[in-house]
Amino acid sequence: MRYQTTTGLDSDDMTELVARIHDILTSRGIDLSGHRLGLYRQVELTVILVRQDIVQMCAADLYAISQPSVSRIWQRILPLLDEALVTEGISLEEAVAQGEPVLIDGTFIPTGNRPASGKQTQKDLYSGKHHLQCLTIQVAGTLHGDLIATSAPAPGRRHDSAALQLCGWDQILADSTWIADTAYIGAGAIPPIKETPGRDRLDWEKTFNHDVSSLRSRIEHIIGHLKNWKILAKGYRGRLAELPIIIRIVTRLELYRIGW
Repeated sequence: MRYQTTTGLDSDDMTELVARIHDILTSRGIDLSGHRLGLYRQVELTVILVRQDIVQMCAADLYAISQPSVSRIWQRILPLLDEALVTEGISLEEAVAQGEPVLIDGTFIPTGNRPASGKQTQKDLYSGKHHLQCLTIQVAGTLHGDLIATSAPAPGRRHDSAALQLCGWDQILADSTWIADTAYIGAGAIPPIKETPGRDRLDWEKTFNHDVSSLRSRIEHIIGHLKNWKILAKGYRGRLAELPIIIRIVTRLELYRIGW
């Protein structure tokens, strides 16, 4: 699949996305023709900020506008992206209802050190596993290696199985077949077989683990593609309260990119 490095979307996808946003604005009687940047460039700028996570001053230089103008465009276009992409993909509930096995794994979203947020928040965000402050999300994918959905974020200190419960996915997956790593043992997943102390793995156990690992590699690739949207990978600098919305928009952008 070919796409622009800067936006993550090919030209046809960008054109379609701008057209959707134009229809939303037109239905509300909003006209952006008097702005320094036209609608296409405003959408392009916003998508680049999400994809590359460049600072707004750099974006201002690239587009020959001021940093406050970049900030206003970001605040204006971001919710429109969310609305324009609302129909992309299916929910985890719908995917499970189809009866196909799903892949589940967790990943972390760095948030940077936030001393102003208070000691308790810093404690909740700190992940001993990753040695940084972050939020954690659950990611669901198909056996074919396509993204299905991402969960609401949980504090970084939470173990993957605990985060699964916090976001409510444990109930959705309760009566389904899903594959995950050993962090989800006891949560209903099909995980690799852990080594038993005092004996080597049996041949069938090695074969089973190889097959599970082969399937699980696809969810790791899904997460890799998701975090190509660098705003989720490099260290989120915005308001923590807005991060769940950013995660939702990035998920919808990735679903749109892969053509769900």
